[in-house]
Amino acid sequence: MINELLGIQYNVEKARLDGKVQNLASYINKITLIASHEEMDANKAKGIDGVAKEDYSIDLQSKVEHLVKQMRNEGYNPKPIRRVYIPKDGSDKMRPLGISCYEDKLVENIIAQILTKVYEPKFFEESFGFRPNRNCHQAVKEIIENVQYHKVSYIVEADIKGFFDNVDHDWLIKFLEHDIADKKFIGIIKKFLKAGIMEGGNLLESEQGTPQGNGASPILANIYLHYVLDYWFDVKVKRQCKGEAYLIRYCDDFVCCFQNKWEAEEFYQRLIERFRKFGLELALDKTKILEFGRFARQNRAKRGLSKPETFDFLGFTFYCSLNGNKQFFRCKVKTSKKKFRSKVKKMKEWIKNNRIMPVGELFKKINQKLRGHYQYYGVTDNTRGVKSYQNAVSWLLFKWLNRRSQRRSYTLDTFYNGLLKTFQLLEPTINVSLFYG
Repeated sequence: MINELLGIQYNVEKARLDGKVQNLASYINKITLIASHEEMDANKAKGIDGVAKEDYSIDLQSKVEHLVKQMRNEGYNPKPIRRVYIPKDGSDKMRPLGISCYEDKLVENIIAQILTKVYEPKFFEESFGFRPNRNCHQAVKEIIENVQYHKVSYIVEADIKGFFDNVDHDWLIKFLEHDIADKKFIGIIKKFLKAGIMEGGNLLESEQGTPQGNGASPILANIYLHYVLDYWFDVKVKRQCKGEAYLIRYCDDFVCCFQNKWEAEEFYQRLIERFRKFGLELALDKTKILEFGRFARQNRAKRGLSKPETFDFLGFTFYCSLNGNKQFFRCKVKTSKKKFRSKVKKMKEWIKNNRIMPVGELFKKINQKLRGHYQYYGVTDNTRGVKSYQNAVSWLLFKWLNRRSQRRSYTLDTFYNGLLKTFQLLEPTINVSLFYG
C-alpha cells in the first residue's frame, strides 16, 4: 500500500535536479505513516520504548500528526536501537540484531520504499537480495546458467567479514548524495545511522555500520555494495578482462565466475584493496579461488587430480556433475552440510521442547516446518537432500516421543509401521526448477 501511495516512479524522474532526485522527505507524511502502521506486523519485537502496534493504535491520528510536525521542524530524532543476539544459522556464533522503537520502524519502512523507488532502476541485474520480485532461487539459477553455458572455469567464493557492522557512514552518505539532492531526507537517514545502540542497559555510539533488523538496512546495504562492488565490477573489472567474467550477489554474499585463472587471481587481490578503501574486509579463511565448471573436470583429470572442489552459496553446495545419461556436463546443487546440520539441530530442539503436545497437533506443526523446508530446498537435483531431512525428522520423532515418559512408547516397528501410517509426515517435493524457460 505504501508503494502505491508513494507513487513516485514517474515523479522521481520529474523531480531530478542535475541528475539527482529531490523533494523526497515530503513523502514521509501523515498518509504514508498511517499506511506504514497498517502494514506493520503486530508480532514484531519491541524497541527500548516497549511500544507495540496495538499500543500505537490508540489515538493514532494524534501521534502521527505530532511525528509529522517534528519532522517538518527537524526536531525528529530516532531513539537508540535495542540490540539482541540470536543464533547464527549454521554456526555456534550469535548474530546481532537491532530492534528499533515502533515509531522509528514506521519511518524506516517508508525510507526503504522511497530508496527502492530511486535505486531499483540503477541496480544491476546481478544483484538479487532484498529487491522486488527477486529471490535466492534466481541467484542460484544465475550461477548455474553461467557455469553451464558460459566459459567459466574458476570461481571466486568470497565472504565479507562483519559487513553490516562495518559499513562506513561517510561513504554511504556520499553514495546517497551522488543520487539524491534532498538534504532533509539524507539528514533523516544520518540521524538513524547515529541513533546509537542500547545493549545491557548501556548506550553505545554507532560510528559505523547499519544494524540488521533496521527496516532500511537491506536497501542501504544494497546501495553501498552497488557502488563498492557491483558498479566497480561492471565498469572496471569485467571490461578489463580478456576472458568472460560474471558476478552474482545476494546482499553481502557473492560469487564471481571467471574464464581465466590469472584474472580470477588478479581480481582477488584487487578486491582486497577495493574493500579496504571502503572500510570492508574479506574473511580470508572463507574466501578462495577454485577450479570449477565443465572444463575443470576434463583438465583436472588430465593432470591426475580429483574431481573439482565444491562451494557453498545461500545454503546450497554447488558441484560439478553430469546429466542422468552421463552425456553432458551439469552444474548441480544440494543442501549444504552446514545448513543441513543446522536445520536438524533446530528441529531436534523444537521436538524436544514440544514432545508432550498431543500427537496429532505435533505432526501438524512438524509438517508445517517440513513444508517450509521443501519450499526452499526442494529444487532441481536435490531430491536426496530433502528426503534425508525428512528421514532425520522421523528419527528425531522416534527418539523424543519415546522420552515422553519413563516407559518406552514405540518400537521401530510400531513407530514406522504404525504411528507414521496414522500420522503421516509430509513427503518431500521439488518445488523449484533451476532451469530457465
